Amino acid sequence: MRSKRVSSEQIASDGAEQLVGAVLLAPIRLGERSLAKGTRIDASLARALQLAARKAELPPLLRLAWGDLGDLHEDDAALRLAAAVAGPGVAIGSPAQSRVDLAAKVDGVLRIRVEALGQLNRIDPLEVFTLFHGQAVRAKQVVASVKVAPHLVPGTIVEAGEAVARSHAPLINVDPYLPLEVAAIAAEALEPSSLERFDRAVRTKVVSLGGRFLGTSSVADEDPESAARRLGDTLRALAFEQRVALILVGGVSAGDPLSPLYAALEALNGRLLRRGVPAHPGSMIWLAALGETTLLGLPQCGMFSMATAADLILPRLLAGERITADTLAELGHGGLLGKEMRFRFPDYVRDSEGSE
Repeated sequence: MRSKRVSSEQIASDGAEQLVGAVLLAPIRLGERSLAKGTRIDASLARALQLAARKAELPPLLRLAWGDLGDLHEDDAALRLAAAVAGPGVAIGSPAQSRVDLAAKVDGVLRIRVEALGQLNRIDPLEVFTLFHGQAVRAKQVVASVKVAPHLVPGTIVEAGEAVARSHAPLINVDPYLPLEVAAIAAEALEPSSLERFDRAVRTKVVSLGGRFLGTSSVADEDPESAARRLGDTLRALAFEQRVALILVGGVSAGDPLSPLYAALEALNGRLLRRGVPAHPGSMIWLAALGETTLLGLPQCGMFSMATAADLILPRLLAGERITADTLAELGHGGLLGKEMRFRFPDYVRDSEGSE
């Protein structure tokens, strides 16, 4: 890239064709028009600039740049980079001030290959910035933006960024929610009104995330052995006969190893994947697997709430992600889920009475 300051006197006296192909490095006024930095000067604009210079209507100096062979304009560079990083669930917008926005095509969960994103952003002067990996997003919501800092950039630099993106494709994507079957179990005795409230809370979550809610089974017994048998029968029916994708278990804390639910899970050769998660509120939830069915456990304090760590995990489960203990461990970064973090939650959190 070659850049220099050109006086209005030079523009007035030299041929307008000398300006063709240049790019403005600073905004200027041209009569009633405002020309933004990065504006490409074509033959028509070059003649208009020369005419304005002869009328003394231009600034004394214009800062201009001309590209070398292989250089790309910022808009072209951003569009190429956007095409490389965007997955099939992401729509690519038009350049605006050299920035290209990427928007979700569907309601779903944002997927970012975070390490690869950092690798790409270490290539000066490429810029790709996003929302959080694993965040629930809405259709048409902007989830990322792509930009290059200079108004002209060597094509070889963009190619290096494209290579990183394509070797980790898709670097940015939105996975849609799936119509997975979900059931709930109330594993402690509840008053009818509380049971109805729990059922309604789970239904709201599941249906708003595209799932099919099959209802809540109330399985509570004062005798631990009887409770374990009843819970085992219910789990067996849901996981092995109906083959539901997910069971939400209410009323069992990660801190209570004597819960009959754990005995029932062990008897069925289920696996407890994680006791508690590094996030608050919701630090006492737990995750287990029974065959191909995932169990997400909610302690009593989290059965009715609409804003806990469970509401970060649930969208990912309903987008078909296989959640592991490592997945939950990563929740510690950003795990203080105060009101200022509500933007990371699904819409039902903000719409619910229990979201505060």
